[in-house]
Amino acid sequence: MKFHLRFLLFAILLLPASKGFAQEQFGINIPSGNERNAVCSYFEQSFQNKPKETSFVIKREGNQLFFETNDEKWVKQLFKKPTDGIAVDIVSKKRYDCETTSQPSQVKGKLLAPVYTSEIRKGLKPFENTRYRVAVGTIPISMLKEELEFNILFLNENTLCKYYTIYNLASYPWDLLDMGVYLDSLTFKNEKIVSDSEQAVTRYKTLRFVIPFEKNKSVYDVSDIKPLYDSLRLTDFNIKTIDIKAYASVEGSTQRNMELQQERGSSIASSLQSFQSPEIETAITTSENWVEFFNDISRSKYASLKSLSKNEIKSQLVGQLSKDLEPILADHRKAVVTLELNRIDVYKDKSMEELIGLFNTSIAADQLEEATVIQNSLFEKIKEKVSPEALKQLNIPDQKKYLEFLNKNTMYSYLMDIRLSLIAYNEMKKLAELDPSNPKIQYNLAVLKFVLWRNNAAPIDANQFKSQINDLNKFNIDRALIDRMMINYHIVRAEREMRKRNFNEKDKSVLSILSTYKKVPLTDTDYLSLAQFLTYYAQSSEAVKLVEPRAQQITIDEDLLFYYLNLTMIDKRITQTDAYRTIMLNAVNQNKERYCKLFDPSLEGGVTFQLLEDAFLKSTYCENCQE
Repeated sequence: MKFHLRFLLFAILLLPASKGFAQEQFGINIPSGNERNAVCSYFEQSFQNKPKETSFVIKREGNQLFFETNDEKWVKQLFKKPTDGIAVDIVSKKRYDCETTSQPSQVKGKLLAPVYTSEIRKGLKPFENTRYRVAVGTIPISMLKEELEFNILFLNENTLCKYYTIYNLASYPWDLLDMGVYLDSLTFKNEKIVSDSEQAVTRYKTLRFVIPFEKNKSVYDVSDIKPLYDSLRLTDFNIKTIDIKAYASVEGSTQRNMELQQERGSSIASSLQSFQSPEIETAITTSENWVEFFNDISRSKYASLKSLSKNEIKSQLVGQLSKDLEPILADHRKAVVTLELNRIDVYKDKSMEELIGLFNTSIAADQLEEATVIQNSLFEKIKEKVSPEALKQLNIPDQKKYLEFLNKNTMYSYLMDIRLSLIAYNEMKKLAELDPSNPKIQYNLAVLKFVLWRNNAAPIDANQFKSQINDLNKFNIDRALIDRMMINYHIVRAEREMRKRNFNEKDKSVLSILSTYKKVPLTDTDYLSLAQFLTYYAQSSEAVKLVEPRAQQITIDEDLLFYYLNLTMIDKRITQTDAYRTIMLNAVNQNKERYCKLFDPSLEGGVTFQLLEDAFLKSTYCENCQE
C-alpha cells in the first residue's frame, strides 16, 4: 500500500501571557486564560462550527505569502470587526539546530504585520477552481534561503485567539479486511504471509523466516542453507524474489556491523540461488538491532543503558559488560528473510490457444488432475496480458463433478475485474444449486455479496446478510474467517449508518469491531486498514492501542509503522516515554530517509520541523538524522 494521501492537521498553541516579544508585536494582545474566554468567545464558536471540509493554509510563491482557503463564505463571516485579522509567524528550522536549545515562546520566528478585515474581504479572490487566496505578507530577504514554515495568528480585535501550526500528516487509503476467496484453497488478494513463530508456512506465495547469525561468521555456504531450503518443500515453486533484512547486534563499529551484515545477506542469497536456475531478484538492507536491544534490556538489570545515546551505549559495551550481555546480543544477530514464490509452470511456453485446447481435451478425457494444472497455467497467462473473457472458451459441463473448475473460473474472473462482481455472484448462486453444502461456494458467495453491498450494486438486506455470514459456521468455515467477515460487515454498516446520521447505530458497529478484532489473526495490511477506520470514527486512542504492540517489532510493515508515528508524534504524553524512543529507532532502521523527512518543512512533504519543540523527538532526530 504505497499510494499516499495527505491531510492537514491544525494544532492550537496558546501559551500564557508573556513579557512581550523580542521583536515588533504590532500591538497584538496576548490574553490570559480568563481574558481570552471573554474576548475570543465568538472566534471559538466560529471554529467549532467550521464545516469539516473547510481548510486553509499559508502558501508561498517566491517571497510572497498567501492565505488560501476553499471556503470564502466562512472566512468572510469570521472576520467582522476592523481589527479582526491574520498575522503570519515565519519560523526557521535554524531555531531547532541540534547545537542549540530553543525556549518556549508564543511567537517562534519573525512576526509579520497583521492583515485586517477590510484587506482580507477586498483581497480574497478566486484562485485555481474552488480555492480563494489573499496576500498576507512578504518574506524578509535575509530569510529567503532558510527552511521555513508559516504559522497563523488569528486575531479578534487585535487579540490573539488562535495560533495555528500546520501538521502535514500522511494518510493511506483503507479498505475491508482481505477475506480471500476459495480457488484450490483459500487465496488472499494481497498474498500476505502467515507465520507461526519462526516456522515458515507454505500455504501462500510469500514466506518469512528468521536465520540466526553466529558471532563473527559472515559466509553461509550451500550446506548451511540446504536443510532450510529442503524444509520449505518447494517442489512446486521457484523463488521469485528474496528480501533480506539483516540485523547486527549493537556493539562495535557501526560501519563494520553494516559491512558484516551485507556479507551475510549476500551469502544467504547466493546459496539460495544455487538451488534453482531462474534468477532471483534480491534486495538486502542492513541495520543495527537497536529495537530489540532496548526492548530486552528494559527487562534486565541493565535498563539504565536506555537513557544513554547510541554512541554512549557502544562505548559501554566492551570488556566484561559485553560478555555479560552476550546472551541478549546473540539473539539480535539475524536475518529476516522474505521469499516471494512463483508456482512452477510446466506449460509456461504454451500459447493461450494451445492451453485452451489442452484443457478442453483433458476435461473430455476425464483427466481432471491434468486439467487442474492446465487451468492454473491459464490463470497465470491471463494475469500477465489476457482478458478473463478467454475463460469462456473452456468447455466445462455444468455438473457437480466439475464444480471445482467452475468455481475457480468464476472467482478468477472477479479477481481480475471487480466490475464482473454481479455476473460472478449470479453464476455462483447457480453453482450453489448444484451443491448446496459446498463450503467453498458458500464462502465465495458471501465474499461477492460484500462487494455488491458496499458498492450498492445490488439490493442487499443487511440483517439477512448478517445471518448468512453467521450461518457459514454450519459449513465448517473456520471461526476466525467468519469473525473477519463480521468485522467487515460492521465496517460497511458503520459507513452506511454514518451517512444516514444514525450515530448510535454507527457507534454500535464500531464497538462490535473493537470487541471482535482481537479474535482474528491480522496482517499488517489489516492493522493499517483497521487503524485508519478507527481514526476516521474518532477512535484514535483505540487505533494507537491496536498498532502499538506491532510498532516495537522489527518485522512491522513500514507503512504501518509510519502511520503509527503520524497518530502519535504530536502527543507529548506518548513521545516522552522510553518505549517511544524504541519505536522511532525502529522507523530509523526501516527507512532512515523517510523518518528524517518527517521533520522537513510541512509545505515540502514533511510533517513539520516544529515537532522538534519536543525535546524527546529532537534528541532522536539529532542522534540519527544529523550524523
